Amino acid sequence: MGVQKDRVKFNVGGRIFETTATTLANAGRNSLFGAMFDENWNLQSNPATTAAATEHFIDRNPDCFSILLDLLRTGELHIPTNIPEKLLYKEALFYGLSDHVRTARWGPFDGNRLHLARSVHGRAPGDGTAIRAGPDGGCCVAHGSMVHVYDWTLEEHPPINLDYQRVNDAIWVDSDNIVISACERLGRDEGGMGLFSTSNGELRYKFHVAHENQAKSYTGGALSFNQDYKLFSSCKGRSNEYGIGVWDQVTGNQVDFFYEPPGWSLGEADKLQWLHGTNCLLVATLFPRKDNCYIGLLDFRDKSMVWSWSDIGARITDERRVRDAIAMEETNSICVVNEYEDLGFMDLRRAGSIVRWSSRSRLMKGKMPDEPCYPKLALHEGQLFSSMNDSVSVFAGPDWVLTSRLRNSYGGSICDFSIGGDRLFALHSDENVFDIWETRAHSIV
Repeated sequence: MGVQKDRVKFNVGGRIFETTATTLANAGRNSLFGAMFDENWNLQSNPATTAAATEHFIDRNPDCFSILLDLLRTGELHIPTNIPEKLLYKEALFYGLSDHVRTARWGPFDGNRLHLARSVHGRAPGDGTAIRAGPDGGCCVAHGSMVHVYDWTLEEHPPINLDYQRVNDAIWVDSDNIVISACERLGRDEGGMGLFSTSNGELRYKFHVAHENQAKSYTGGALSFNQDYKLFSSCKGRSNEYGIGVWDQVTGNQVDFFYEPPGWSLGEADKLQWLHGTNCLLVATLFPRKDNCYIGLLDFRDKSMVWSWSDIGARITDERRVRDAIAMEETNSICVVNEYEDLGFMDLRRAGSIVRWSSRSRLMKGKMPDEPCYPKLALHEGQLFSSMNDSVSVFAGPDWVLTSRLRNSYGGSICDFSIGGDRLFALHSDENVFDIWETRAHSIV
């Protein structure tokens, strides 16, 4: 790419700054500066100005502009103590530099280097049910029928109110939109899922289920999506019929549906996960929602389960009951966890394979508390995470050895956690507080 190295002068709020097109090119095409230059990063000519009129006026905060300009020059972010961080973040949003600030603010995500950056008090003590990390470092927290949304600066947006219908799951489509599943009547109309604006909480459209040209009432459950903008949801009808629905995220139209055949143990799935490599959907119904656990891979191309496992008929004690499951495509395996945080593994290349339990990860001794928060799993950038009581454990390596533990004693047991935007969010049940864990950036020498 040819780069014009001529100097560029800005007047920002009365202060003069000089830089080069080379520096401004680091901002990228989607920034405010990208609009000022042609495709080769040469300043676009304006017939209304003379050659001498090279000063570009921007009516914004000059102190923040100075920090952001240095960020483009060095890739490093240094915020003086007299500059409020939220003010800088808002200025970065104006210039289209939010991604640059986030990258410099946090180091590359590493579960073994995470530190507790902040804890946020919940809005409905004792009622927190789920937390979901957004793609840009924000999050949403479900409290019964309310969903509280926070952007990456942790500023709270207007909440989403589901008219007293309890939230079952939520998933971020992008930083501006979120899909929420709930009971039958979402927003006083039939349908168990809706797409909401994260900025103002407004319902943009509802996802409907139809069969043989007739609309059906249903409860939306676990959610997932794939790279082709398809949204998946487990569904339960009024007559206890179960299935998996598929919708187009862009239009909201239903494009497919899988009904559970007679005699199956699918039920109302607790967890869905799209597997990019195999074009299949992981469907898991877990204990204690049902007495028996069921995990399968559903191929929508021929509506068949190409891999499945169940503990039906197996001699499994309560301590071996599966509480969560996650597919790991790179190792062709599925990882499961029980209430003692024993990790188990199944081979995806062999249908009906047995669980190989490993206790090297066990952190707890004895029984869980009377009202436990069941363990959950997450896989992120080659590291495996599992929650247990008031901590999140990190596992790494080919044998998934325990390498670190994230723990904040305040707030009680962790009922849910989520990773996204280079942050880990953990929601505690007792005090309804959620923690934000970040990778500490390297010190500037």
